[in-house]
Amino acid sequence: MRFLSPELEPKLLTTLREGYSARDFGRDALAGVVVGVVALPLAIAFAIASGVRPEQGIYTAIIAGLVISVFGGSRVQIGGPTGAFVVLVAGVVAEFGYPGLAVATFMAGCFLVIMAAARLGDVIRFIPYPVIVGFTTGIALIIAFGQIGDALGLDVSAAPAALFDKGVDYAKHLGTASPPAALIFAATIAIIQLWPRVESRIPGPLVALIATTLIAHGFGFDVDTIQSRFGGVPKSLPAFRLLEFDWSLVPQLFSPALAIALLAAIESLLSAVVADGLIGGRHRSNAELLAQGLANLASPLFGGIPATGAIARTATNVRNGGRTPIAGIVHAATLLLILVVAGSWTALIPMATLAGILTVVAYNMSEWHVFLRLLRGPRSDALVLITTFGLTVAVDLTVAIQTGVVLAALLFMRRMTEVSQIKAIRDIAGYESAELRENSAPEVPDSVEVFEINGSFCFGAARKFTETLLASQTAPRVVILRMRHVLAMDATGLHALEDVAARLQHRGTSLLLSGIHAQPLIALERSGALERIGEDHLFANFSDAVAHARRLIEQPQEVN
Repeated sequence: MRFLSPELEPKLLTTLREGYSARDFGRDALAGVVVGVVALPLAIAFAIASGVRPEQGIYTAIIAGLVISVFGGSRVQIGGPTGAFVVLVAGVVAEFGYPGLAVATFMAGCFLVIMAAARLGDVIRFIPYPVIVGFTTGIALIIAFGQIGDALGLDVSAAPAALFDKGVDYAKHLGTASPPAALIFAATIAIIQLWPRVESRIPGPLVALIATTLIAHGFGFDVDTIQSRFGGVPKSLPAFRLLEFDWSLVPQLFSPALAIALLAAIESLLSAVVADGLIGGRHRSNAELLAQGLANLASPLFGGIPATGAIARTATNVRNGGRTPIAGIVHAATLLLILVVAGSWTALIPMATLAGILTVVAYNMSEWHVFLRLLRGPRSDALVLITTFGLTVAVDLTVAIQTGVVLAALLFMRRMTEVSQIKAIRDIAGYESAELRENSAPEVPDSVEVFEINGSFCFGAARKFTETLLASQTAPRVVILRMRHVLAMDATGLHALEDVAARLQHRGTSLLLSGIHAQPLIALERSGALERIGEDHLFANFSDAVAHARRLIEQPQEVN
């Protein structure tokens, strides 16, 4: 029995149906434990950077990670809080507090479920690459810049949210810098970067976390820790609790919730695509969206924050042998065990250590080399990239995503308009032999003009089409419009075609269409334009259209 439909069936069910051995479990269990250990410092760091308590990041990794693995469309996807959400979540928390964030996360889960039900998994992939790189690099810069206070141990209790204002505030408090904090920060980055040369199986962030925590407390460094900043960390998951909706805030939270949903969809599907490349598999995009939706519905019910597929943790899972969703389930169980057994120890972690971990994460997600390469690419792509990056840094991630997508779409429309061609064909024989290698081209009478459209006949090309066909000062008896290269036509193209046909008829000129494809023909029929233009004006090939034009010329012309 299948789950809903093949597109929404979780990969976990597929895995169990295909057969799952003890050897498979051993491999997945090892990978799951490793990923769970790697996820611990990241979950804590992302939560703190997002403006919530450290344990809320762990709650998210456990609950959302479990749901994503159980219901997801990827065999190896690992879910939880990610750096991509930090800026957006911090902004919502600053304005609406955690109750507002919980409602926005729940709303985002609803949006994601709707996207999955509407089969929008493949559509999300069409988000332009410059938009993704622009906001990702912008987020990375904001995350890295936001770590300066903890990295230097500055006495900044509540730094402003805006990047420029935050820099000014840091500058004012440089005199309170703590050398031990800076040392812990530098040691964390050095260990993370150098440790893989020593031992690749044990994750560098975990080694850095343990080593710098021992150094800080062993030498008695006076540095901020999770305990000094937030107090103790609970040793269990919070009880399930229904959200309290303040319906007056729902309209204000709509835009942030939509941004969370879009970001979760983009991030998770990108991660799934990367995972496919690593294991040679193929994910189910709509099942993945459904899992992300369910995860973000469940996370706030246990005090969590937004979650999505995590590329770095997913890659770690694959590198350590994980090949089925069982690894992701073990990852969630490992985090729960750590929370129960060693929750109080996590309170000893220095804030400078977490700042170092987040700085490395920000550097890795920045993709600065891709950013620079896109800057040297087409101007339109560079414009989208810079706009999205600038709005992410200076204004708001929600505005950046929306503006970037709209701008990219407008530029794409302009590009398609430039590609579409409407041209008059004078020498039919020469044109046919040169362009199509046809041996026999019909001779066109002098009172017949021939035009051809190359490219999509959509609203971007409609104006060019109208101007080209009506530019002639003389009125030919017949105009033949060749549409053999038109594969798509929209409502504006239909309107332009009808308008031109009516204007030509007013001049005493008949418009004939030849070589029309299925999609434009269906569009003409459904809109009623075919009846208004006349079915007898449509021809399967150019020769038939020329023959009909000859018959029209031989008839006496009516005087309007």
